Amino acid sequence: MNYKETTTWMFSRLPMYQHQGSIAYKEDLSRTQLLASHLGHPENKFKSIHIGGTNGKGSTAHMLSAVLQEAGYNVGLYTSPHLKDFRERIRIDGKNILEASVVEFIEQNRRFIAHHQLSFFEMTVGLAFDYFAKSKVDIAIIEVGLGGRLDSTNIINPELSVITNIGFDHTQFLGETLQKIAAEKAGIIKSNRTVVVGETQSELKAIFIDKASSLKADISFADEEINYTLPCSLLGDYQKKNIKTVLQSLAVLKTKGFAVSESHIKKGLKNVQKLTGLRGRWELLSETPKTICDTAHNREALTLVFNQLNKESFTSLHIVIGMVNDKNLEKLLDVFPKQAQYYFCKPNIPRGMDAELLAQKFHNIGLKGQAYSSVTIAFEAANKQASNDDIIFVGGSTFVVAEVL
Repeated sequence: MNYKETTTWMFSRLPMYQHQGSIAYKEDLSRTQLLASHLGHPENKFKSIHIGGTNGKGSTAHMLSAVLQEAGYNVGLYTSPHLKDFRERIRIDGKNILEASVVEFIEQNRRFIAHHQLSFFEMTVGLAFDYFAKSKVDIAIIEVGLGGRLDSTNIINPELSVITNIGFDHTQFLGETLQKIAAEKAGIIKSNRTVVVGETQSELKAIFIDKASSLKADISFADEEINYTLPCSLLGDYQKKNIKTVLQSLAVLKTKGFAVSESHIKKGLKNVQKLTGLRGRWELLSETPKTICDTAHNREALTLVFNQLNKESFTSLHIVIGMVNDKNLEKLLDVFPKQAQYYFCKPNIPRGMDAELLAQKFHNIGLKGQAYSSVTIAFEAANKQASNDDIIFVGGSTFVVAEVL
């Protein structure tokens, strides 16, 4: 198979949470461990940092990667989902995994994967760990896919675990309360290792402290340790919290022998996109009209994004919006700007919420707009209707942003 045929097989033949939802969620790590054993346990052949939390995982992972790259380390980076190309999920020093490496891995392990009915996410984690081990990276930064305790990435024994924050997302899997969600996220804390929690939430603090204590793991809270931020090429206001998490994480890594200077930190943070290839975080697509996209898709993240939008100067606000069908809209709708024109669309995946249904839910609370047959057509309509002193915002789902990019 060539690369296109290989990725088509990966996407279409096996469950993939990002596209299909709960059908792809596996409630144990047995099959990931089975694949790791089959591959010779590549996860034990490189140092790692494990990053979980509700919001900011991807940004934090990319910032850490940028700084460590600037410091001269050979850095693997595993994130999900991708925006345009599957290979974005697996990078070394900002460069996507080679197409040939994806093809070779699937060719060598296809029978095993099919026989054991491994999910898309399980085999992708195996591919990433195998690639990092064979490439002899100095360290790999691994982003949790969903949750923590039962996530396929949670077979590593990292130098450092990072939990950015806790909010309501994926409640059908992780629980309906912040306490239950926190307990699942705390599942990435490892025995006799170190954990950094990015944001202190008073009602959840004891959960992390108790978990760390039971495992004899050192714990710190970034916002209690760090009282400043540094300039960063990621422009969202919400990145200030992530920067503090990164700074505390780097302070911990220094105690573990990583040689990272203040200059490395400053240069890395100023060049995150250039060094890592990150996209879709408060990304400016056009100046006239000013067009911004952001992958924020849950209540906490969308609130921060819309608060920042409200600080912008514009005559009218146009919002191109699409979501997935397992999103609890009732808990989200009140955060959307009232004075905006909406362009409803369905991301081109099986999980995409029907644009007409999305429009109706918005109309029910007085938000105005029209449904369109695709993301592209909705975006074109927004551009036609917006004047040069308006703002167009694209978001609601990673998949909507991906189609616009």
